[in-house]
Amino acid sequence: MIVSLNWLKKYADVDMPIDQLSTLIGARLVEIEEVIDLGAKYNGILIAKVIEAGKLEGSDHLSVTKIDDGGIVEDIERDENGLIQVVCGAPNIKAGQTVVWLPPKTIVPSSCGTPEPFVLDTRNIRGVTSNGMIASARELDLFDEHSGILELDTDLPPGTSFAKAYELDDYLLDIENKSLTHRPDCFGVIGFAREVSAIAGKKFKSPDWFAELCPDIKADNQMEIKAAILDPELSDRYQAIVMSGIDANKQSPLQIQTYLARVGVRPINAVVDATNYLMMLTGQPLHAFDYDKFINISGGKNEINVRAGRDGEKLELLDGRTIELTVEDIVISAGDNAVALAGAMGGKSTDIDENTKNIIIESATFNLFKLRATQMRHGIFSEAITRFTKGQPAELTAPVLAEAIHLISGWTDAKVASPLSDVFPNSSEGQRIVVPLKRVNDTLGSGFDIQQIALPLTNTEFSVDTASQSAIIVLAPWWRADIHIPEDVIEEIGRLSGFDNIKPKMPIRDFTAVKPTEFDSFRSLVREILVRAGANEVLTYSFIHGDILKKAGQDAGNSYRVVNSISPDLQYYRQSLTPSLLGLVHPNIKQGYDNFALFEINKVHTKQDGLNDEGVPIETDRLALVVANKNKLAGAPFYRAKRIFEYLCMALGLSPGYRQLENGSSDPVDTPFEYRRSAQTADSISGKTIGTVGEYKTSVIRNFKLTEYSAGFEIDMRILFDAYRSADSKYKPLSRYPGSERDICFQVNRDISYRQIIDASKAVLDNVDYETVISPVDIYQPKTGDTKNITIRIRITSASHTLTGEEVTGVIDSVIKSVVSETKATVT
Repeated sequence: MIVSLNWLKKYADVDMPIDQLSTLIGARLVEIEEVIDLGAKYNGILIAKVIEAGKLEGSDHLSVTKIDDGGIVEDIERDENGLIQVVCGAPNIKAGQTVVWLPPKTIVPSSCGTPEPFVLDTRNIRGVTSNGMIASARELDLFDEHSGILELDTDLPPGTSFAKAYELDDYLLDIENKSLTHRPDCFGVIGFAREVSAIAGKKFKSPDWFAELCPDIKADNQMEIKAAILDPELSDRYQAIVMSGIDANKQSPLQIQTYLARVGVRPINAVVDATNYLMMLTGQPLHAFDYDKFINISGGKNEINVRAGRDGEKLELLDGRTIELTVEDIVISAGDNAVALAGAMGGKSTDIDENTKNIIIESATFNLFKLRATQMRHGIFSEAITRFTKGQPAELTAPVLAEAIHLISGWTDAKVASPLSDVFPNSSEGQRIVVPLKRVNDTLGSGFDIQQIALPLTNTEFSVDTASQSAIIVLAPWWRADIHIPEDVIEEIGRLSGFDNIKPKMPIRDFTAVKPTEFDSFRSLVREILVRAGANEVLTYSFIHGDILKKAGQDAGNSYRVVNSISPDLQYYRQSLTPSLLGLVHPNIKQGYDNFALFEINKVHTKQDGLNDEGVPIETDRLALVVANKNKLAGAPFYRAKRIFEYLCMALGLSPGYRQLENGSSDPVDTPFEYRRSAQTADSISGKTIGTVGEYKTSVIRNFKLTEYSAGFEIDMRILFDAYRSADSKYKPLSRYPGSERDICFQVNRDISYRQIIDASKAVLDNVDYETVISPVDIYQPKTGDTKNITIRIRITSASHTLTGEEVTGVIDSVIKSVVSETKATVT
């Protein structure tokens, strides 16, 4: 946001140097990114009078002029009458005009700041001497009007400084406006001036018209417009009025145009300039419709409605784009036909052109949360929507509309042609706040008295009752909707008085670093274990695009949608961590990483988990991991993911159990996994489900462009933590004696699972006096036939001696007997 110092001075008594002022604003209001010396580019530029103008012989477009500069410029060639000769190529040059002259040795303003500034001199053009140039608005870097030279609307004497005449001897403050998001009043010159006046220790008074909340608008009553808000949640207030007799070719005063131009708004015509000028002045956007086009579109109805958009509804905007609306958009409709995207941009169908005779002026507020979503969805970042998304107060619409009528009437001779239509369903009264003096001083560490805390507030037009010597009673003005509690008032007192003016005191109590919780230490332990296992930790956004949910097969209806998302790509809270990790696999493969494992420990939110006691979505702590290998012949990815998970469990002293994943599970954690090649894992002590480990569905692999060798797991960190705390993690030293391994291949029926083989084996191994480990070797299942082969490896170790062949054989035989008994297997 750009703030003009000269514009600011029209409302605030600012008499300090610009560097001192910018430092004060930065300390007490908002950060200033840059201070621009606007006047520097207009040094030496003068107002001149065209005395003579005639065509240059031999040229079809050049004219030879004689201008009067009041005799200001020295060392320049003049004729016997003291006039200066300038050759001009503008088609609109003529005698009697007041123009802007750039003498030799001045720099053309539009080239200022470029690598090669254009410095004028005295030149010979087709045998005729030309001294400097007569400038257009574009050459003066005001706006993009280049149809001819700029003709001034002033009778100031020749030789007057152009910068002083039009107040261009100015400084522009480039404001970092993100820190003002909660202060819609500061997005207008008046509101900003109020703050600057207060931080400079001076009392501010708003213009009389600004404070008039119920202006008396007289109308000829020739026409009528009926406004309606079809859903009160869409708008707090909507006002509309008709004006007739508009001359759309009339221009606003050049002084107004220069102020618009210096803050980045292009002048267009008197009507549009009036709405833009007041928006920059007050922060309240306005919009004007062509009344006759509007009535034609509405089918003769004089109804202007605020309603929700419709899915699939189309609207052509003023910038030429045609957008597709949704029910989340707010539109202005002529009857039932959408003609504008409320708060964002007008529609092409009712734009003001050179034939416009009657207009509708709109002054309103709209639901800022819906507008923030609209802004992101349609990529509209206009000055109007920037202000609407800060939350403009409903009380502001009336005085600004009245002033717009005043300006347009004065600039175009238009008349008010209808009664004011005012819909105000959501009015509210200000809240009185009691602020004890002791609380102020205790909070700020200050020693203020009652008058000292009241002064900065009254300077910014707060209503303050100081009858008591122990507290003040504050009523915030209607434009300060951010003031609700005593702490808000105390912050204002401290900020406006200057936090740097408060003498710092050392704290009276000792500050000791907070010890990490047991769960925090557990998360750090898990990170260390997974890094030892060869995995790499990543952090991804908690917010994701709806397409990510769709690719993972998750229901977007189970996700919380972010109304004011920071990006169109980050509109939903994620339901699980796995989709975020899957989105990173393909980019890493493309970068040449052929074999890797990624993991993330973070929080997720789902609607099915509900809300906590404070009405906030419940957070769930999760751990997710994905492994990928570009070599599809590297083996079964399920077992690599399972091996990393079991390494984690082993390091934590856990022995998880497994069960088959249910087909069609609606749990968002299970959704991406293929149930035939995945399993749920559970705590062997409590039986609680820890999470899911397995390979991904074919559709998920295709949607995320995964390698064929991809698998992973996602688990609940809290359940894993509870299992870790309840596990018997007594230290067991490694055996000093060698172990023995045996592979056993079972031929079983096709419907026998690997899990059944393991369970039957563990029934024996859990009851022997040796340390045992079972691991898969191979599962072979031919395409035809009723059997398959499952090969397992059993490692047996004794803590007291080297095992004999007979001891090992005895254990293996018992395992075989148990498996055969349970599964009817045969050993091959």
